[in-house]
Amino acid sequence: MKVEARLFLGVALFCWLTATGYGIWSHLTQHHVEVIGVAALILSGGLLGIPGGFFWFVSRRIDPRPEDRSDAEIAEAAGDLGFFSPGSYWPVTLAGAAAVCGMGLAFAQVWLLIVGLLFLMFAVGGLLFEYYVGGRRTLG
Repeated sequence: MKVEARLFLGVALFCWLTATGYGIWSHLTQHHVEVIGVAALILSGGLLGIPGGFFWFVSRRIDPRPEDRSDAEIAEAAGDLGFFSPGSYWPVTLAGAAAVCGMGLAFAQVWLLIVGLLFLMFAVGGLLFEYYVGGRRTLG
């Protein structure tokens, strides 16, 4: 996780340094600071700092992965990485629900937003519990 933490925190630092440079540059050329660009860069750095901080926090509490060690062999990272659904319609349902929510916001229709949010909760539940078979189910 150290690789991911360095990546996210490095880009966050770049955004903050760019915001500082952009603020100084806009003040020198236009005689006022262009606040929208500076604010966008500062907030982008903050949003990148959230997963970067999380990955840094987690990397301190787990054993180093092969990706984090410089002496690791390629064969150490072999094997299954997890279960990924081979074919699912729930992401399409989720995108449709998000589109309905977006239309409700764009057209300022509260009823459409409420319908979209209900549809979105249904789609998220379907995606999360697609392969759930139950805790007490007996096989046989």
